[in-house]
Amino acid sequence: MTTAPQTKIAAAGDAAIDEAAALLRAGRLVAFPTETVYGLGADATSDEAAAAIFAAKNRPTFNPLIVHFPAAEAAGAAVVFDDRARALADAFWPGAMTLVLPRRSDGPVSLLASAGLDSLAVRVPSHPAARALLRAAGIPVAAPSANRSSSISPTTAAHVAEDLNGRIAMILDGGPCPVGVESTVIDLSTETPALLRPGGIAAEEIEAVIGPLAAPGDGGAPKSPGMLSRHYAPGRPVRLNAEAAEPGEAFLGFGPGAPGATLNLSPSGDLKEAAANFFAMMRELDRDDYIGIAVSPIPRTGLGRAINDRLARAATPAGPHANDVSPGENVSTEEKA
Repeated sequence: MTTAPQTKIAAAGDAAIDEAAALLRAGRLVAFPTETVYGLGADATSDEAAAAIFAAKNRPTFNPLIVHFPAAEAAGAAVVFDDRARALADAFWPGAMTLVLPRRSDGPVSLLASAGLDSLAVRVPSHPAARALLRAAGIPVAAPSANRSSSISPTTAAHVAEDLNGRIAMILDGGPCPVGVESTVIDLSTETPALLRPGGIAAEEIEAVIGPLAAPGDGGAPKSPGMLSRHYAPGRPVRLNAEAAEPGEAFLGFGPGAPGATLNLSPSGDLKEAAANFFAMMRELDRDDYIGIAVSPIPRTGLGRAINDRLARAATPAGPHANDVSPGENVSTEEKA
């Protein structure tokens, strides 16, 4: 009987980053830390490498991938920047913001990575290990969250290994992700800028730079990750806006008014702390000790919008039509990368 190969886990030092970069150039899959969550990286110029991401994650191929670059100038080889995009890049890159922009017809990125769309989701991460890896690899890197599709996003190397051990070549361990929720996604591929996914940078900060953001239009294919109705879902049912646990449930609290919480996202009511803790705590409560997870109300401001969206998607019942929801309907439930 043969043993399945184990994924190598290495601290994100210079030698490991060089090894990971070589694996990416060879078409292999490498998980790496960003400031938001761990990404599952592959050569974005290769259809085969992009397909390997979908296979490893069991991800729907119509859900586009975010392509990571070491700098805005490098992203300019793949997409067309306008004044709005340049203003946002100057304000928030490197950082937890993804821009959906028109793709260049002669650009290097695989069509599979953008699900065949004429637009492309791009970002420049701020995590030092991610930036070092992107510079060393010398290629655009497509990287959704490093977990099986529809499961909870990983914020540590151990989370990645739980889902993908033996399915990918390497995990760069850069410690816990400081932001803890995915990047904010802004669609600039049309005349009116739209918020496709709230995330690590509050929409209010972005609106201060380019003005009001619309909701995405109804219908059509998703332009970015995080736009399906059931995403990042634990195996147990999730009950929202709970004041306490019912028998058999775990209670995920928020703020000082959550006595008896099994875990508390932020006892002081700090939304940044709550976002950083969210996925790790959901994973910790998603175990056989409990029949479900009850979650305290979370304010719908700033990073709370991202947390509420992820909770709404986690609470969506599983079923054959769980993902048959238009982008407009998804955003109406709030956010969930």
